[in-house]
Amino acid sequence: MFTIDLTSRKPIYEQLYNNVVRLISAGVLKPDDKLPPVRSLATELSVNPNTVSKAYKLLEADGYICSAVGKGSFVSPDISVQNAEKQLALEQVSARIKDAVSLGATKEELLKILDGHFNG
Repeated sequence: MFTIDLTSRKPIYEQLYNNVVRLISAGVLKPDDKLPPVRSLATELSVNPNTVSKAYKLLEADGYICSAVGKGSFVSPDISVQNAEKQLALEQVSARIKDAVSLGATKEELLKILDGHFNG
């Protein structure tokens, strides 16, 4: 269910975070679904448990999951597919903006594109 790319420049915890958000937005993970325990997932993916824990903590801070001591981590009962899709789209836009800036795009050029989407 979860996949990581060890050759990617993106940190593994971010890849896990994005995996969960994608699975929620696709409806694969639904509110109150239990996520794999940190140690089990770390073993399955051959990564450090701290990496999985970091991803889970960020997901919890952003409201995607909630944790219950002794019971595990669950998809937040308040999460909606629409919110997850919106967050994923915003993350993708942010990544593309970083790419454009690294290639020399100016703020004015980017704002012109944004204005075109809101005004046109």
